[in-house]
Amino acid sequence: DVLPSPEGPVPSVSITEIRQYLRAQGIPFHDGYSCLHTPSLFTSGREDQPPAGAPYTLFIDKTTGSFLCTATLAEGTWQDFQANVELQHRGVPPACSEEPEEDTRRAREDARCIWDRALPLWELLDEDETDKTKAMFGISLVTDATLKRFGVRYLRTAKSLVFPWFSPRDATLKGLKLVRAERKGDAIAYVEETLPRFDCYHNLFGLPLIGRRDTELVLTGWELDALALHQATGVASLALPRGATCLPPALLPYLEQFKRITLWLGEDLRSWEAAKLFARKLSLKRCSLVRPGNLQPRPLEALNQGLNLTKILRAALPASHKSIVSFRQLREEVFGELVNTEQVAGVKWARFPELNKLLKGHRRGELTIFTGPTGSGKTTFISEYALDLCMQGVCTLWGSFEINNVRLAKIMLTQFAAQRLEDQLEIYDEWADRFEDLPLYFMTFHGQQNIKTVIDTMQHAVYMYDITHVVVDNLQFMMGHEHLSMDR
Repeated sequence: DVLPSPEGPVPSVSITEIRQYLRAQGIPFHDGYSCLHTPSLFTSGREDQPPAGAPYTLFIDKTTGSFLCTATLAEGTWQDFQANVELQHRGVPPACSEEPEEDTRRAREDARCIWDRALPLWELLDEDETDKTKAMFGISLVTDATLKRFGVRYLRTAKSLVFPWFSPRDATLKGLKLVRAERKGDAIAYVEETLPRFDCYHNLFGLPLIGRRDTELVLTGWELDALALHQATGVASLALPRGATCLPPALLPYLEQFKRITLWLGEDLRSWEAAKLFARKLSLKRCSLVRPGNLQPRPLEALNQGLNLTKILRAALPASHKSIVSFRQLREEVFGELVNTEQVAGVKWARFPELNKLLKGHRRGELTIFTGPTGSGKTTFISEYALDLCMQGVCTLWGSFEINNVRLAKIMLTQFAAQRLEDQLEIYDEWADRFEDLPLYFMTFHGQQNIKTVIDTMQHAVYMYDITHVVVDNLQFMMGHEHLSMDR
């Protein structure tokens, strides 16, 4: 994914400008947690006119200005919103593109075929097959009623659980997630695949089951955790599409109705870090976090261990610490860091064991500078160093000011496939498809740049894609060769 280029940088709009514009246009609005709520421009004269008392179905993101109408699924940028308001003044009905793109349409058709072939788990050949399948995914304690409620199915040919993505507007099937279990020694690894591809798969699993009056929610990092949580506690629970990797801003409007959100994303420190990051997006004052630890594993594991999930939820920590805290408030977090010293050290490199001895791992909020003479291999090394982390789910943003993105992507793809692709072009598409699913983004700058533009683009990427690792190659090019004054 290439971020907007410097010629047309992300048009930044402040929350003040958005409010002023809405007031000037006489559009009423409520101030929500991450969005402003207004009546929709797209529902007038349509059959799905929202019922009286709930007309505020259009949500404007306070950070980016992009909007989504949950009644019609119309969406767009702040500029699109303004254009639609202008059209309405001229009596032209607003443009709402209903026609999905070709890729989306094909993905939906494929999803429909798979969905029709998949069976509800309780309708397999015999009880024995059902028990074995449930045991393989660690869901022996999840009841048929729960599986039925969430609409989970099983695809025999792929030995995968199938989780549906239904449109929140008319309950049509928009896509699927397939999860299969693979044994690796004693451990079981879960392999996920989505239709459409990961970057377009924005399913909040469990959303159709949420009632309009629900005000409390638990956000989990995995579909099976949402099942376990709902079964054990009865609370409204949803699963994020990419776990603890990212919370796409396009999902924020659907989370606006909740006064209290508890984030219980997983059992490792990366999930804890992600929960803190997501809480900032969702507004700290309404979020609580379940701190990972031995007595607080992920929800499915807690259910299997017979733990009291309601009690764990009640013990969740408020996300917003006051400006001054006592050690009593930090005590549990300090204990967590001592228990998980390995994880605190950061994400380990799989390809560079020696580097782990020096740097321990990749940690957020740290700056590492690599120096060396021209041609010594800095870019080649750093592209592999960053790829290693990216393959482990660390969302990465590249700013390559020295070599262009096509060359950089070629280097990284070769390192990813660990073979010379120019000699076997027939396997290019297979590797390119897998490479495309990595949480990797490139800035489109080249040569000397205005620092403010670069920083703005980075901030935008952090909000949109939850970037946790930024690579700048190299500082000299970004700064330009002259005026290397100290403040830069």
